[in-house]
Amino acid sequence: MLVIGHRGAAGDYDENTLAAFRHAAACGVDGIEFDVRQLDDALIVLHDDTLERTTDGHGHYKAQSLAALRALRTPRGEQIPLLHEVLETMPAGLVNVEVKEAGIAPAVLAALRAWLATRPQRAADLLLSSFDGPTTTALADGRGGAMRLGVLYAREEGFDAALARARALGAWSLHLPLADVDAAAIARVHGDGLRALVYTVNAERDLARCHASGVDGVFSDFPVRALASVRRLARRDVS
Repeated sequence: MLVIGHRGAAGDYDENTLAAFRHAAACGVDGIEFDVRQLDDALIVLHDDTLERTTDGHGHYKAQSLAALRALRTPRGEQIPLLHEVLETMPAGLVNVEVKEAGIAPAVLAALRAWLATRPQRAADLLLSSFDGPTTTALADGRGGAMRLGVLYAREEGFDAALARARALGAWSLHLPLADVDAAAIARVHGDGLRALVYTVNAERDLARCHASGVDGVFSDFPVRALASVRRLARRDVS
């Protein structure tokens, strides 16, 4: 079962910061996940559309200039990173780029293609997703053959509708909320040739439930702890 650092390592470091991504990479995670928005012509890595929760700024991020946004600091003194800075922190492994803002899929795809120009072997590491339906479709249509697509859904959409959408878009993975996980649901995902990735899984009992259900990967705020749990579960299966 893959362990993907959610927003890098959001439980141990300030989320979506270079420190969080470097920590996740250093501890040996199978991948990282992060959120992308656009400010002017720059692609930034930020989850919320307001600044108070994660930085010393206030208000909507679009009200800031890029220079002002980059001058803000997280509680541990980190800067809001740019997309290309984050990409450079992962020497190998899955990179899940979640597009948080409608209408910016073309800009994200262009930036990823530019990054891949000097490292084409990394294309299959890129996994694109969004909660927004039209954005997911735009990513599916524009990604080309190498980059992968993950269909991310909230419980309001429902498992059946999301699974059908993943099939129609030729997705690589379906990203399920933890509450929807059971062996029957995961078997249906696999029956459609998709991987089942589950968010957000932090507790030992939930990791064990995902493992027993046949989940392919989990997004965790505590990747070091999750890795240790997954390794224990794998050893238990062998013994």
